[in-house]
Amino acid sequence: MPKRLIKRFLPHHDKMRQHKHLQIFGTLLHDANLWHLNRHSASGGFAVGLFMAFIPLPFQMVMAAGAAILFRVNLPLSVALVWLTNPITIPPVFFFAYLVGTWVLGSPPETESFKFSLEWLEHGGLNSIWEPLVLGSLICGTLASIIGYSLVLWIWRWRAIEKWKLRRQRRKSSDPTASGRG
Repeated sequence: MPKRLIKRFLPHHDKMRQHKHLQIFGTLLHDANLWHLNRHSASGGFAVGLFMAFIPLPFQMVMAAGAAILFRVNLPLSVALVWLTNPITIPPVFFFAYLVGTWVLGSPPETESFKFSLEWLEHGGLNSIWEPLVLGSLICGTLASIIGYSLVLWIWRWRAIEKWKLRRQRRKSSDPTASGRG
């Protein structure tokens, strides 16, 4: 995984430490492991961020930061990946999670009675969908985090192997004893 590419898109750790919503973590933000970018911290950051992106609760960024601190993985990646579910993507993502939940529970989806509004919420509309939504969100979040973790590890390993091969080729081409004369 190209470290420079990831670092280019992530905010600087000093800026993250000053973020008003992350101040609740205090000195825990000074742990150097939260800011390192290596194979394990990046893959763990992806896992935490992708899982938290599927959790249908407010303050996903704060929860992702807390989980990153708990598991000592890359905090900026964890927090940034939560934004996969943003105001534009939330409806299709959580509707898909709801459908997964209804499929697992074996209940038919209630798409006709669903009309997200304040009136719908006041009349208990959330009561009929919360179980499949939460279950589907947990399933989708778990699968996304496992896939993200594995994919980042695999890409990071693949890039390291490619770099080793390239180094070996350069050494062979620059070593006069390797060509058979000697």
